[in-house]
Amino acid sequence: MTSDTATTAGARAHARAQHGRATDFMRHVPASSSSTAPEDVSTDRLVWSETIAPGGYTAAVMARGTRIRLADPDGDACAHLLLHRADGPHERLNVADTVKVPWQAYLGVGHPLLSGFGRVLATVVADTSTAHDALTGTTTRAGNDAKYGASAPESASPAGRDLLLLGALKHGLGQRDLPPSVSLFKGVRVAHDGSLQWRGSAGPGGTVDLLLHVDAIVLLANTAHPLDPRPDFTCSPLLVHAWPATGDLDRLVAGELVGPLGPEHRQAIANTDADLHARGVL
Repeated sequence: MTSDTATTAGARAHARAQHGRATDFMRHVPASSSSTAPEDVSTDRLVWSETIAPGGYTAAVMARGTRIRLADPDGDACAHLLLHRADGPHERLNVADTVKVPWQAYLGVGHPLLSGFGRVLATVVADTSTAHDALTGTTTRAGNDAKYGASAPESASPAGRDLLLLGALKHGLGQRDLPPSVSLFKGVRVAHDGSLQWRGSAGPGGTVDLLLHVDAIVLLANTAHPLDPRPDFTCSPLLVHAWPATGDLDRLVAGELVGPLGPEHRQAIANTDADLHARGVL
């Protein structure tokens, strides 16, 4: 017997029959059709709604003033995040400045995500997880091969760097455009001797909200953290929702969204806004 898809006509009929069907891991298009929207955000406001599979990745361009909520419903997601300016991707997340400039190595509410130009790309404006890492970066092929026996994107234990590269390629970027990333929902702390100590997940249900200060390419890989001590690859779904919230930018600067900002954060925002004025965006 031959398969229903053995002919072009059969393959077309099969493909068209899938139209409108939902799966556990997908991007909802339009976003308003989402079945996973947060309770406090109406579906008609959404511009991005997606469930990223364990070992999956995604990439999207989002506008300045967009609020992005990442959620870890089952407690074992790990969101490896990179940001690039959409109008100039050479400007991208700089982890060293992100921890150095605000005098804080641990991400949380009010923390700016900075570029190497002294400008802020996004601010963490809400966080119920508090288990994050801006020091270790994501997993590599060599590390995953040694630990799990496989690392390719199509394997059961894909390396985060390769997943981020796949997302980057979809936006004209390449290997050289991938600096160290930050990891959300898996905590790491520095011990007195300088070693990195694994803290793991804060548990199911954690969320993190990011507010974009620029039009940005958002790259996300959902895969195990490089310091996860468990011998088996462990990861659970990651939810992404985004909606316009331009008014939150003014509330942030006024100290009404997350409280008073530090002088370094205020200066980074001023640097960003000055650049946008010069480009005719503001």
